[in-house]
Amino acid sequence: MTARDAIKAAFLRLLEERPLREITVKDIVQTGGVNRNTFYYHYKDLPALLEEIIMDHADRIIAEQGPALTLTGCMETVVRFAQTHRQAVLHINQSAHRDLFELCLMRVCRRVVEDFAAAAIGSLRLRPEDREAIVRFYQCECFGQVVEWLNSGMRYDIAGQFRRICQLGEGMTELLLRRARLAAEGGPD
Repeated sequence: MTARDAIKAAFLRLLEERPLREITVKDIVQTGGVNRNTFYYHYKDLPALLEEIIMDHADRIIAEQGPALTLTGCMETVVRFAQTHRQAVLHINQSAHRDLFELCLMRVCRRVVEDFAAAAIGSLRLRPEDREAIVRFYQCECFGQVVEWLNSGMRYDIAGQFRRICQLGEGMTELLLRRARLAAEGGPD
């Protein structure tokens, strides 16, 4: 295990045990068996470490799952991202660095929705602004659902709820794409 990996593992272990505000660089280096200079060689500060860990986990989950080809798949990917380290995510969500976590979460939502959009849009010719509006709509929906779930302490079945929303909204994506395609072709939108 590299020093960088030891730092990340120690931080995650500590974050599972206690709130972020109670974790110091000293705690991390003691737990990880590295010295303070090694920490600062790899990371500017705790937020930089936190951001790298969040994005590393997101990359791994997305790579393992592959592209999310349905809206439900998008939500399941993001939820799995949060559930991987449930207590750590709850601690981060309740910390002063929540904004950093939300920024990373928004990027994760964007990446999984981009995969979905690529599959759903396929070779359809859409105006770039319409494509972006559709992607941003689903990105924000996914993000908002996850943030609300996190704020509840992850106390309800978000995947089940999102599956039901997708059932109720069945055909909505196709309608959006049809109207966007017509607009790109110069027809009525």
